Amino acid sequence: MKIIVAILVFGIVIAIHEFGHFIVAKLNGIRVNKFAIGMGPILLKKQGKETEYSLRLLPIGGFCAMEGEDEDSEDDRAFNKKPTLSRIAVVVAGAIMNIILGFIVVIVMTCTNGDIASCTVSGFVEDSASQSSGLRTGDKIIEIDGMGILTDFDISYKLSNTTNDSYDVVVKRDGEKVLLEDVVFLNEKAGSPVDFYVMPQKRTVVSVLTYSAKKTVSIARLIWISLIDLVGGKYGIKDLSGPVGIVTEVTRAPSISLSRALSMIAFITINIGIFNLLPLPALDGGRLVFLIIEAIRGKPVKTEHEALVHFIGIVLLMILMLVVTFNDILKIFQ
Repeated sequence: MKIIVAILVFGIVIAIHEFGHFIVAKLNGIRVNKFAIGMGPILLKKQGKETEYSLRLLPIGGFCAMEGEDEDSEDDRAFNKKPTLSRIAVVVAGAIMNIILGFIVVIVMTCTNGDIASCTVSGFVEDSASQSSGLRTGDKIIEIDGMGILTDFDISYKLSNTTNDSYDVVVKRDGEKVLLEDVVFLNEKAGSPVDFYVMPQKRTVVSVLTYSAKKTVSIARLIWISLIDLVGGKYGIKDLSGPVGIVTEVTRAPSISLSRALSMIAFITINIGIFNLLPLPALDGGRLVFLIIEAIRGKPVKTEHEALVHFIGIVLLMILMLVVTFNDILKIFQ
């Protein structure tokens, strides 16, 4: 059952992404030849008025194939015949839809999790190290070691994923910013670095929307931070996980609460949205780079040159996915 749920989550996230491309293409009068959820062999297929819709075996991707997208076409409704801004809108629509879905899921999480946590300290655990370091009740944490704090999610991430013995913390105290140097966080009884409590916020329409927007930004930023850490060598290829790894982790969990399931969906869909905007060949971000170049120079890059770059990108991306999937399978047996 958990495997089915995980596969459905991937399917929904991918469908939303491709639907973003599809609907914006249609709104701009672009002919869409094929719309597919999944990759590989076709399981179901239906021919519409002008678009072939299909569901495919492998839930690891999908595509929205538009006329004139990868080749020159004389069709007036071809992708390559549309204004640059229209094509940019189509290219970024998939990622934007993923981020919007993530925002909606976070709203649902916020509405079902009781009071909303703030970043204002309401009290401390017994023998709190941070209290001894100068943190006070009523302090609103706004920065830890240079990282801006938007939500309690940021606090938990920063304190749980760094090995510092102490931190420089900026708080808002009595309406003014105060720098607290060498703050130590330690909760010995719980074995956690978080040794204080935060004040709850009452749930209102404004507080829910504000908190959800901030948490969506926090999740998106976390993905960028992880990518930077990957490039910087903090993480290696063995630390990456693909669909197989995520499904495996889901099935290993004793149970999946609604909150955990929603959190997983939000993280996956925002992750896919941000990742697709990276300026890499074969990704939406790579196509966006070529369109920006076209807008600046006033004429497009030759179709065959752009197609070659994207082809190389697809090959490299597929190799990466194979390596990640192989590592995920190895982890199962280990």
